[in-house]
Amino acid sequence: MAATFWLDGHWTDEAPLLTGPADHAFWQSSVVFDGARAFGGLAPDLDLHCARAVASAKAMGLNPGVAAEEIVRLAIAGIKRFPVTAELYIKPMFYGAGGHLTVESVTTAFVLHIFEAPMPGAGGFSATLSPLRRPAPEMAPTDAKAACLYPNSDRATREANQRGFDHAVMRDPWDNIAEFAFSNIMIARAGKVLTPKANGTFLAGLTRRRVLGLLNEAGIEAGEATLTVQDLHDADEIFSVGNYGKVVPCTRFESREINAGPVYHEARTRYFAFAESARVF
Repeated sequence: MAATFWLDGHWTDEAPLLTGPADHAFWQSSVVFDGARAFGGLAPDLDLHCARAVASAKAMGLNPGVAAEEIVRLAIAGIKRFPVTAELYIKPMFYGAGGHLTVESVTTAFVLHIFEAPMPGAGGFSATLSPLRRPAPEMAPTDAKAACLYPNSDRATREANQRGFDHAVMRDPWDNIAEFAFSNIMIARAGKVLTPKANGTFLAGLTRRRVLGLLNEAGIEAGEATLTVQDLHDADEIFSVGNYGKVVPCTRFESREINAGPVYHEARTRYFAFAESARVF
């Protein structure tokens, strides 16, 4: 089974048809989602991801009718439909059904999508600075994990791929480093870890928060700062933190090769040790 869906009170392994041209979600992009992971029977921070899905819906003006606790319960039931060895992506979604121009006119619908998605390895990736940027908070619904924000991240990644890189680094409107196109970014220099200061232009992720806490618990100073492009060029280590791949090293930024160093290894080791506390079965 590659995927399963919960919709309207039941599970199905066939992808349901959800929207049409009259639905607000289809033509006005009133869609939010979140993403958790399950692997080896573990589902770290599942409750926080489900709570953020509800918070994102409210930030978009949707009226979520499924509580975070119920999404957690459903997600665990869905995870158990797969073998314990399966590596899964857990995607709760709220979207506007029906309606007219305004989101207040819609009925908020919910679907839970769980599908197999192999975890990326720890072999590392290359990255380049993107000419595309994250929007300012007054330009887009940046306080939600809104689907409408992701096409620009995809554009940045495709542009980077065309230049021979795996991933893109995006800036905010004021030339500060924001994030990788699909995950948060951390750097290490002289043993200290820094991640871009949350300023409303990017999603300061749950894995980001978790890794910062784990590093500080290990006695490694880790916190937020306003970072520039030069900070990336000067970094001893660069690594990605995010739900999809968890902790993965950037081993080349622009033309410079970078080692997957000791701080990255500490972060990855401690994250997966933490994940052992989140066993589902």
